Amino acid sequence: MKFQSKVRTCWCFDGGLREVADFYTSVIPDSRIDNEVSAPGSDEPLVIEFTLAGAPMMLLNAGPMFEHSGAASISVLTEDQDETDALWEVLTSGGGEEGQCGWVKDRFGVSWQVVPEALPRMFAGDDREAAGRAMQAMMQMKKIDIAAVEAAFNGE
Repeated sequence: MKFQSKVRTCWCFDGGLREVADFYTSVIPDSRIDNEVSAPGSDEPLVIEFTLAGAPMMLLNAGPMFEHSGAASISVLTEDQDETDALWEVLTSGGGEEGQCGWVKDRFGVSWQVVPEALPRMFAGDDREAAGRAMQAMMQMKKIDIAAVEAAFNGE
């Protein structure tokens, strides 16, 4: 077996890898399943390699001993409110859970950060007072409302 990438993020699951890989590659544009390896005598994949918008990932059927936590997440920069809303909707569907400040847990228990690209621009700006107002506005939200954060940034 030849892996597609020397370095990749590995997510451990207790079975169901095809469903996870199909879902993740359908959620993020320019994503694909690259490779699937099953254990001898099994139709269930042991490993699935896939690419999420250029980022190499791997799913490993590791059994029930590992649990997902917010300590690791998939962070996605979104271009605008429409893309933010669409991604949020698909990630919370089917049992996903909203979190604070753009965090969401998908139906498989994996945490995601849905980050409109306007946020890092505002937070990193030279006007630290405006950045603080934007940060405070974001801290009150679950799904990010870009217009409301920009209004806070602009002192409105």
